[in-house]
Amino acid sequence: MSSTNILAVLLDWAGTTVDYGSRAPTQVFMEIFHRRGVEITAEEARGPMGRAKHEHIAMIAAVPRVAELWRQHHGTTPIESDVRAMYEDFLPLQKEILRLGSSVIPGIPQAIAELRQRGIRIGSTTGYTRELMEIVIPIAAAEGYQPDAVICSDEVSAGRPAPWMNIRTAEKLAVYPLHQIVVVDDTPVGIEAAKNGGMIAVAVSLTGNALGLSEAEIQCLPRPELQNRLSKIEKEFRSIGADHVILSVAELPMLLSDIYAARGPN
Repeated sequence: MSSTNILAVLLDWAGTTVDYGSRAPTQVFMEIFHRRGVEITAEEARGPMGRAKHEHIAMIAAVPRVAELWRQHHGTTPIESDVRAMYEDFLPLQKEILRLGSSVIPGIPQAIAELRQRGIRIGSTTGYTRELMEIVIPIAAAEGYQPDAVICSDEVSAGRPAPWMNIRTAEKLAVYPLHQIVVVDDTPVGIEAAKNGGMIAVAVSLTGNALGLSEAEIQCLPRPELQNRLSKIEKEFRSIGADHVILSVAELPMLLSDIYAARGPN
């Protein structure tokens, strides 16, 4: 029996447990539009982060500014065949980037080890396909992070904000009730998926997509500016239903201790 009333933790990958700043997918989204003569911003590339990648590309293409640039360059706004072609480019490009950009975020192996000592199961979900995760999983394992279960966006009927990846992971881990499961994610759509599944939603602010900075870039940022950005990010996450906001998964064991202390044992 778990030493707390939390039975499992389900973690996102990019920006949450690997790829500090969730930079790998951002680069690829920008590149596949660039190849078609359309320059998108990092903010536009990051907007739908957390969703299945085909849907992510379609949502970028539907942004009014992007659609207009596409029309100016190609004569029409982007259609499904354009999205499909970009997705076909996305996969090999993302594989190349993932081989270099999937390092485990500092403090993750230690935090996971502590959670396991408490009897908490560790699952994970991702907007990446299984094909892409076959690159990421071994890299993370070699650096000390290996969850008990990995469910990918192409293994369920619908990705985030639908709760199916979280529910499938809980089933694979054989843990319930769902309200005693914590979902940790660095994107709004990931928080929505947690709430849609009746789970505790924990948002990550410092290492994830919302801030979108590398460790080195964060070190160069003036402290007041960093705090202002983090405060804004926390406010945005809480406005969509996040139960808690932490800087990094490294803080998760302490947070869960606080939750347990507040709730008391079952």
